[in-house]
Amino acid sequence: MRFALKTLKSQIVILVVSCLLITSNALASDINGIRFWQDPEKTRIVFDMDGQADYKVFTLTNPNRLVIDIEDAKLKISVTSLTPPNSLVSKIRSSERSNKTRIVLDLKKPISTKDFTLEPFQKFGHRLVVDLRPKGSRKKVVKTAQRTQQADRDIIIAIDAGHGGEDPGAPGGEKQVCLAVAKRLAALINKEHGMQAVLTRKGDYFVDLLKRTEIARKHKADLFISLHADGFKDKRVRGTAVWVLSTKGANSEIGRWLEQREKASDLAGGVDISHQDPLVAQVLIDLSMRYSVGESLKAADSVRTKLAKTMPKMHGKGIKKANFAVLRMPDIPAMMVEMGYISNRTENRLLKSSNHQNKISRAVFAGVKSYFKSNAPDGTLYQKLAKIKSHKVRSGDTLSQIAMHYGTSTSVLKRYNQLKNDRLRIGQILQIPGA
Repeated sequence: MRFALKTLKSQIVILVVSCLLITSNALASDINGIRFWQDPEKTRIVFDMDGQADYKVFTLTNPNRLVIDIEDAKLKISVTSLTPPNSLVSKIRSSERSNKTRIVLDLKKPISTKDFTLEPFQKFGHRLVVDLRPKGSRKKVVKTAQRTQQADRDIIIAIDAGHGGEDPGAPGGEKQVCLAVAKRLAALINKEHGMQAVLTRKGDYFVDLLKRTEIARKHKADLFISLHADGFKDKRVRGTAVWVLSTKGANSEIGRWLEQREKASDLAGGVDISHQDPLVAQVLIDLSMRYSVGESLKAADSVRTKLAKTMPKMHGKGIKKANFAVLRMPDIPAMMVEMGYISNRTENRLLKSSNHQNKISRAVFAGVKSYFKSNAPDGTLYQKLAKIKSHKVRSGDTLSQIAMHYGTSTSVLKRYNQLKNDRLRIGQILQIPGA
């Protein structure tokens, strides 16, 4: 009996040790690559791992350094071949001891950090991500084109070039296409008298979903347009589509697929109502959301109508609905334009061509312009421009009489008609703003 118990204890010890060894091996995670991303607010370091990372991040001073210790990991690359962004990092070095890899970044200034891990997704494996920001950078005042109380302000349109940088939801080539079309669309909007465009990103860097909506609010946008060119599991799927918010979720298989993809980097947006009574807050959100969704549908319908006249193929019929985070704004009408599917060979080729990108941007702009001609916000210059009438000068007409008749001033008539003096000629056509 004693021999049997002794044997059983030995077997248990062996089993426990084996389990510990297996667990240890499972936690072992080599570093296969180190990548850097730079955007206007931060430097991002991405460690490509072949398993989950057991790590520790801390900073040291005199001199300023960032230390990243990764347990049971071997570095498979040489850090001397890396070129980190020089805004914060002056040098990167590494050392290995007792199955631990230490990465040290020599810093140019004190920083704050944020770190997290990402699970495997599409072509990416396990990743450890560390964000570096200069201390005090969040308090920096950024000059914006904020809406003012004075009359004749511009209509502000926020354009979101989907994904960007190290984004697990971005298939090959999408982020470049989205940014290219966003810049073309912004150029068209900025040329339109009474409109101004704001880009959520201007380069290849990641902006999380909450930040995109924050940018729109900071600039007090009147409309938010998110541009995408996603991939889909069925490579035969193609076509252009326009989406608006559905609080009940997606109304199609593709919508559900895209919702799942968006969750990879989702941070729910919303207006700050923390100072309100919960019941009052809910009523305010419901009322605001009802208005926002209604205007979103109007704007989206206008854009889809113009796209349908230009694009080779539209996906499905009518406006599509899904619960996308970038559309969850009770205070700003919003839409997502699915320009096509990168996963489809034909559309992949089209989306990367300048000619097709111009067609998309012109169609979206035409739709936006058409919408605001009938729905220009109060106090905007575009509201006046949308109401412009023409007056054909007849014998005996004077500039002051015409101004009085239409309830405007001679100086306004001169400015809108580029007149150098008060002289008029019979048959001349004058534009009357705000008539």
